Amino acid sequence: MMGEEINTTRIGPKGLAGDRAFAIADAETGKIASAKNPSKWPNLFAFRAAFTEALSDSGPLPTVRIAFPDGSTICSDEPEVETRLAATLAKPVRFLKAAPMAGSLEEYWPDIEGLARRDEVTDEAMPTETFFDVGIVHILTTATLSSLSAEYPGGRFETRRFRPNIVIETAPELAGYPEQDWNDMVLAIGSEVKLKITGPCGRCVMTTLAQGDLPKDSGILRTAALKNEARVGAYATVLQGGIILRGDEVVLMPGE
Repeated sequence: MMGEEINTTRIGPKGLAGDRAFAIADAETGKIASAKNPSKWPNLFAFRAAFTEALSDSGPLPTVRIAFPDGSTICSDEPEVETRLAATLAKPVRFLKAAPMAGSLEEYWPDIEGLARRDEVTDEAMPTETFFDVGIVHILTTATLSSLSAEYPGGRFETRRFRPNIVIETAPELAGYPEQDWNDMVLAIGSEVKLKITGPCGRCVMTTLAQGDLPKDSGILRTAALKNEARVGAYATVLQGGIILRGDEVVLMPGE
């Protein structure tokens, strides 16, 4: 579902507080619903989800309010949540409040030159006991967005297409795709948080899908594949948790 832009967050061992805490699963196969297979889940990006109250430093997470494509809403603790979701998604589903030991999802690889696979659907394993597809923190620089936009001026390379957890505003003179050179380096954010870059973020069909007023555009992924091996952003693990705020300084350091 579509996410939200926030001004502050707490980061812990499993990433941003509340990020991907819940999921929808296919009731028949048990696989996690994902827009990575848009033919099976064509309208997930027409839903939105947000917590009903602020997250606390401890204790259980609050309920989630789900907004449907028609504007109606339901909370995750209401007994008819699965029935309502199934009716709109046109298939039986389960609402999961905890990740399985070994989850998986389906991913469609469009027929675009430069991708590892083309025009096929694969089963992809998810990290143990999480609803993440690969890494727990996804970082993206404004330099990367600007570089891709320069290669394909007709495409709208907006942050929300790529669903990062953290966007780093880089200096105007920094060009190219800087986070691709940060493997094993450490990002210190604000006064507390330290993240270790683990590798580039390979992009998929989700970046091409319509989102709100963003149109469907296969040129987004095609440009990333042609110019940067379909990599946009980087993944990271958490070395030291804490609070980060919009506007915090980010310092790049050698790996620890």
